[in-house]
Order: sequence, then C-alpha cells, then structure tokens
Amino acid sequence: MPIVIAHRGASGYRPEHTLAAYELGARQGADYIEPDLVATRDGELVCRHENEISGTTDVTDHPEFADRRTTKEIDGKAYDGWFVEDFTLAELKTLRARERIPDVRPGNVAFDGQFEIPALGEVIELARRLGVGIYPETKHPAYHRSLGLELEPQLTAALEGAGVPWFVQSFDAASLRELPRPRVQLIGRGPVDVAAVAEYADAIGPAKALVDAGLISAAHAAGLAVHPYTFRAEPRFLSDGAPDLASELRHYYALGVDGVFADHPDVAVGAR
Repeated sequence: MPIVIAHRGASGYRPEHTLAAYELGARQGADYIEPDLVATRDGELVCRHENEISGTTDVTDHPEFADRRTTKEIDGKAYDGWFVEDFTLAELKTLRARERIPDVRPGNVAFDGQFEIPALGEVIELARRLGVGIYPETKHPAYHRSLGLELEPQLTAALEGAGVPWFVQSFDAASLRELPRPRVQLIGRGPVDVAAVAEYADAIGPAKALVDAGLISAAHAAGLAVHPYTFRAEPRFLSDGAPDLASELRHYYALGVDGVFADHPDVAVGAR
C-alpha cells in the first residue's frame, strides 16, 4: 500500500513546519511527517523549508533582531532577509510561525503567532508519541557545509536514536551519500537516470509532473520506490485536467506510485 507523507506537516491546514502541522498530519492518518532541516548558529537542526525566515515567521516584528537583516547568496541565488544560521536556537524560540502563502491559504492565517519553530528532536519525540515515521530533508547542505554547519552528522546521530521509521531525502546527492539508508533522491526535472540513482539510493522523489507509467516501471525494475511530490488541494496546484485532489491522487495511485507527499494528508489517506 502506498505511504502518505504529510508534506511539511498537514500544511494545507496549519502553518508549515510547526508541531501543530505535524501532529495534525499524523492524526489524519499520514504514515510519515516531513521536517525540512536547516542549522542554527549554534549547530542545532530546526524545521524550516528555507533558511531565510521573513516569510514564515514574525521576525520582522522583533526590533531586537532588526540588525540581523542581510543579503546572502545561497546556491547561486541572492536572498535578502533574516537567516536561521544567524540565530541561536534560543533566539529562534522567541519567534512565532506565520502562514507562508496567506493569499492561497487564508484559513491558516488564523494560526499566525501561535506556534514556535520546532527543533528536530521535538519532531522525533512527537513522531514517537503518535506512532508515525519521519522523512527529513537536508536543505542547502553545501551552503551549510561552507559555514561549518554540516547537516549530515547531526541528522545521522538523531536518526540512530530516533526509534521511529524514517527515510532521508535531499536534492543533493553528495549530502544523501553521507546519510544512512533508506535514502530518497529528490528530482525536480528530467530526465531521470534511475540506474545511476539506484547505486546509492532506495527511492526517488520526483516532481509529480515527471511521473508516468514508464518512469515507475523503470524505477521499480532498478529497485527504487517512487514517492512523487507535491499534492495540494487548491485548484492552482492540481495537475492539468484533475477536477480535484482526490481524483488526482487516485490517478497516481493507479499508476503504481509507492507514496505521495501531500499537504492535505486526510485527502490522500481517503483516496488511498
């Protein structure tokens, strides 16, 4: 049976990468919850999709951090704002999460200001309590390595003592090779060389637009599971021709995928 991964938690219903989003995803029946990981100045792994946090926290409302605003180049792109690696974990804990796309998910705005930025250890503890797995991703690992804030040793140590099922994932193959298995190679664009990926990984996480029966067949023949991303209920995110999320998911389940990343885990579980 395909697994359901709560993408950044149940982020269709709560601000992403909060304990509330992860817990709701688990309670909606997801098999795994997905924390994206970046590092603080003091080397702690915390859950954010990006290390620039002005769009997902209330950092702009904290005058004591006004002087932390800066511009950085990360993986070849320039970003202006506030960055996790310039804060200690204790400082980050004074911030509160905000909905990243309020125009698309106005219902989530009601939860702005309520939730902290969680550390990886808190997510593992939650997963253990609720009986679900974790599916962490290393974000911008080469950039973190350049700062002396390597993500992989910390994540490996956390996984060894987690006591829950897990996959690790990254777009960065070099990062993935430093992590314990099972490993999932994320793929944003084609073509997909499944034979090459099968040399070091156990699954692929392709963008859903790349997935067809041919890719699934080739991946399975190479011993790889297929976990496409991202399934979201809002019409702007649906595949062309899909009338709703449940229909879209049923199509991908019928193709033979082994798991899905879903912002609305309840819909993914129901369609399954």
